[in-house]
Amino acid sequence: MSAPAPDHLDRLVKSLLYEGYALYPYTRGATKNATPTPFGIVYPPAYARAQPSAYDRMQLECVVTDAQAALTAEIRFLQGTGERHQAVERRVQLDAPASVDFDFDQVHGTATLGVVRLPDGRGRVTLRVQNSTPLDDATAKEMTRADALRLSLLSTHLLARAGEARFVSPLERGDEGVAGCCNVNTWPVLATRDDSAILGPTIMLPDHPQIAPESVNDFFDGTEIEEALVLHVQTLSDAERADIASQDPAVREMLERAGATTPQQLMDLHGRVRIEDPPGEREARLGDVVVRRGDKVVLRPGVDGDVYDKMLHGRTATIGRIFLDDSERLHLGVTVDDDPMNEVLAQSSRFLFFFEHEVEVPAR
Repeated sequence: MSAPAPDHLDRLVKSLLYEGYALYPYTRGATKNATPTPFGIVYPPAYARAQPSAYDRMQLECVVTDAQAALTAEIRFLQGTGERHQAVERRVQLDAPASVDFDFDQVHGTATLGVVRLPDGRGRVTLRVQNSTPLDDATAKEMTRADALRLSLLSTHLLARAGEARFVSPLERGDEGVAGCCNVNTWPVLATRDDSAILGPTIMLPDHPQIAPESVNDFFDGTEIEEALVLHVQTLSDAERADIASQDPAVREMLERAGATTPQQLMDLHGRVRIEDPPGEREARLGDVVVRRGDKVVLRPGVDGDVYDKMLHGRTATIGRIFLDDSERLHLGVTVDDDPMNEVLAQSSRFLFFFEHEVEVPAR
């Protein structure tokens, strides 16, 4: 058996494993989340035959720089159990060449890992998992999707490591041997900076994906909008929290983490951009007056324009950014002083932009 993935890679895979698992923690009475919609589903063969959009397998193919590399791999997925598909994490590990049959309660399958030597000494690696759960065609045609999910691999992810060798990026379409790889139900990318690991996720990612340092807690939306999820959780009533906490342990733990999120952590989730030295000009000339960041202006966009111009006309604002475009035209980024959100907007660089003729510098 191969060794477990390094901590940073394991956290990435686990975050992807639970992506969308419980995007909003619904109460038991809500029908919307009665049947989960996970990514990367590997259905029983009979059910996949009855559903044109369903797969009974997942396959990752890629090129490694040395066909003799000591390849290892693992299959990671969730198995739904309980009344509302509470997830149990499953892992199957392999050393190439290998074919491993697995049996987790009602879910059966086979995982294989192999490599074929290419003329230039590199190798084409194939990592595949097949759902072999027995099910006859008649039963599959009458089966509900919820019942099919209980016999499926959910949120399936494939991970292969090459030891001292390196993988070729699957995104490099012009490279010989890469374009001919056949990937099924996954979009593989290089997983580590040294290119010694490749990941077959269930969603499209760039090479070398990373979890942002602002993401300090494990929620169920690690690649999307954690801020929105935290805010949703914080609006739940005590009764809703109690109902949700009595169901899935993973969701209960997420509720606790969301509740413990500090105001600073929530602000950090609001945006990835960190500006140590703000871009743009430090000052600019408006007619005979020089303005700088932090100076006040009166907005004069006019009252004959749209409703936003009418709302802002005559209001005092603070300059936060000064930009000159390629034609030396001046753009002023401002926050409106009497806007109750002006501090938050300034901290997150959410400015309103005006041209020189749309502002007036008050007498100093």
